[in-house]
Amino acid sequence: MAAEGQVGAGAVPLTRREPTEMDRMLRGLRKFIRKKPMGVFGASIAIILAFSAIFAEVIAPHGYTANTPRVMEGPSVQHFLGTDQFGRDTFSRLVYGARVSMLVGVAVTLAGTMPALMLGVMSAHFGGRFDYFLQRIVDTFLAVPYLILLISIMMILGPSLLNVIVALALRRSIVESRVMRGAAMTIINNPYIEAAQSLGATNMRIMLRHIIPNLMPTLIVLGSIGFAGVILAEASLSFLGFGVPPPTPSWGGMLAADGRAYMFAAPWMLIGPTMALSVTVFGINMFGDALRDVLDPRLRGTA
Repeated sequence: MAAEGQVGAGAVPLTRREPTEMDRMLRGLRKFIRKKPMGVFGASIAIILAFSAIFAEVIAPHGYTANTPRVMEGPSVQHFLGTDQFGRDTFSRLVYGARVSMLVGVAVTLAGTMPALMLGVMSAHFGGRFDYFLQRIVDTFLAVPYLILLISIMMILGPSLLNVIVALALRRSIVESRVMRGAAMTIINNPYIEAAQSLGATNMRIMLRHIIPNLMPTLIVLGSIGFAGVILAEASLSFLGFGVPPPTPSWGGMLAADGRAYMFAAPWMLIGPTMALSVTVFGINMFGDALRDVLDPRLRGTA
């Protein structure tokens, strides 16, 4: 008789299953939720903003230009956040305003971050006169105050949604190339870049295969943190009358045209867009900070 606890000859030994890619992703997600609760809150705000922008027609009970007989009526069952001076539903205009904010944020992040990446990498890689002249252009843009520069561009182009995207993306691509240049300089000094050069790799191959892939974490963090700033800049331009023209709703435009004029007679017209803008900017900033802590090796594992 075999000794107690001895495995029989026909028994199949238990083997430990190797974790799949999905298991690793779920483990990383659980770790992120446990260690970065404010980042999860910010991600939830970003998801709500995206959901509102995509399904605005379904969520909003009224169209953003639909007039009702109830002019400047306070919050009620029919109108969650009241109505404005034209009888338009404030909640519906907030939902459609999220579409403008989301569109501007995504478009400016894509149209501004990618040129900033290419300019920064080329400036760091080629150096010399190209780097010198490009950085002087960046210094010129940095010398002009942010809002003054945007207003100047909008006065030349004219107020429209497309021109707002062009103005914000132009400044973002020039200024943020300085950040990408600094990150690329640290990568260029690594030995594997010298090894690629000694093997005869072209400049384009070195930039595309060795420098840009290592800049992706920095690019993601830069885009996520700057996303909230883009939304705030669009609201500032709309507040000053240089942004999206009416009747298209914008949170900044709602604050300027409606909320400021009737802030005492109908305070809900001011409170709604103010809270939406504040919560959105705060949440996206928290999400960007959490991504920076996770993706930046220098901050990974710190308190």
